[in-house]
Amino acid sequence: MIDEEELVRILIADGQSLFREAMRAIIDAEHDLRVVAEAGTGLQAVEAAVRTEPDVALVYAGLEGTDAIRTIGLLRERVPGCRVLILAGEEHHGILAASVEAGAAGFLTKGSPLADVLEATRAVARGETVIPPRMLGGLLSRLTTRKRERDLAQERLSRLTHREWEVLSLLARGADNETIGAALVISPHTARTHIQNILSKLGAHSRLEATSFYFRNGDIDGLIVEEDAVGPVYAAPA
Repeated sequence: MIDEEELVRILIADGQSLFREAMRAIIDAEHDLRVVAEAGTGLQAVEAAVRTEPDVALVYAGLEGTDAIRTIGLLRERVPGCRVLILAGEEHHGILAASVEAGAAGFLTKGSPLADVLEATRAVARGETVIPPRMLGGLLSRLTTRKRERDLAQERLSRLTHREWEVLSLLARGADNETIGAALVISPHTARTHIQNILSKLGAHSRLEATSFYFRNGDIDGLIVEEDAVGPVYAAPA
């Protein structure tokens, strides 16, 4: 009989209750694995993980209530000891790359043999990374391309001044020249000039393109949040 402290504690996060129940029955039948929580959405998964502190979270890639990629980040942030194994509906190189970048330790499809899922769970709990060998080449290629794209994006963002960061964050929230001017105590004309400079530095051709660039590449976690009349403004650190 394995000691309770040696059991691998598992959280199952999937929107289908029948799948969760089936997985719980299979996992709990193993002498060294134990399901400690279930969740039907991403937010529920994070809440359950904070409460139960599992060793491994089995997270379905199609999870709702906050997408699976965001859920991975929140789990890694709030429960550092919990490692994430993604279960996808099919082999998807985009989901795999995004999951690994977010901090997932493993990736399998729901069509994988149950024995593989159980062994992958154990491997992830031991600190190993589990990726289907046939997907490794595509993963490395995508991660390399993404790194180049991020480096280029960050180089462009680094050209922005502190004031331009403030203008861009308001622009990204749908503010027009008048609203930006009122929030930053500048004239609408000055706001328009800042926006023109931002478009030039980012290589964007429109406000919509600049906004899209901001949400894809802006390092929100590294920004300073300031309160103003229209809500929080994200500004680059001084």
